[in-house]
Amino acid sequence: MAADHLSEVFDLVEVRSVLSGGMSVRGPWESSGVVETRLKFFAMVSGRARLTTDGVDGPVDLEPGDVAVLNNRSWLRVEGGTGDGPRRVVVPDADFAVTRLDGPEDVMIGGRVELNPIGEELLLQALPPLGHVRAAARSGVNLRGSIHRLFDEVAANRVGSAFAIRQHCQLLLLEVLRAHVDQTELPPGWLQVLTDERVRPALGLMHADPAKSWGLEELARAAAMSRTTFAERFRAAAGVPPLAYLNRWRMLLAQRALRDRDVRVGSLAVELGYASESAFSTAFKREVGESPLRYRNRARDTSAAPRRDGVRSPTARRHGGA
Repeated sequence: MAADHLSEVFDLVEVRSVLSGGMSVRGPWESSGVVETRLKFFAMVSGRARLTTDGVDGPVDLEPGDVAVLNNRSWLRVEGGTGDGPRRVVVPDADFAVTRLDGPEDVMIGGRVELNPIGEELLLQALPPLGHVRAAARSGVNLRGSIHRLFDEVAANRVGSAFAIRQHCQLLLLEVLRAHVDQTELPPGWLQVLTDERVRPALGLMHADPAKSWGLEELARAAAMSRTTFAERFRAAAGVPPLAYLNRWRMLLAQRALRDRDVRVGSLAVELGYASESAFSTAFKREVGESPLRYRNRARDTSAAPRRDGVRSPTARRHGGA
């Protein structure tokens, strides 16, 4: 099996998606609110809807199986339904009581994506302000199935459903990213370089042994390219040269170790290939902006802080939902 660098980074940044609400509506409707979480997703289970948010050119039309991802947006408006009469104002969660999909309802579920500070830096940089992943595209074949499996758990409320919902949310997010990679021209960054088959062998070397002092010649040979071609290809995909990527990868590993382990800074320096604790601390502060010990204290304090639900109505009544 080929090295799965995307899964490796998923573990590193602790990407976790959490279902936070849903709505099931018949007839004309609309819903709006203030977005309070940095990364939010909406999945259209059945029916159709139009989503508008700040900072983008126009609305997105969602069809069954489609997913919209909001990246660092401040507000949203969703509307749908057909027929005569005034539009009903929908409050997510309060308007979610469907148990099966056998009518003309518009059914939508929404959630937030929880990330540690490393994940926020990496994933938010890789995604557009409003991402639209289409289930109708060839790369979205598995997307609709993931959405329906998640919906079935939400609607059935069986024993163990809370655990199952968490797992299905995680898999849904993975399918969204897979489809996004196939359907979108990615900007230079970690998501593009991790999915570049040409540089995969060189990435494998750096990820497997980050402490080694890798040279450009050795990495280019692993990728079956000349030094110049490899350097240009890698920089175009990652946005930084190969050795700068290696240094950043070391810093990501260091941040996880400082956050999750009680390792001494000196031992961590040796583990990551630095000649001394001071050399490691200097590199860490240059990359992260603070010393290793200060980062450890702040990261652990942040992880203990409560999280917000993600969306609230303009009147400040929190409903956390789609």
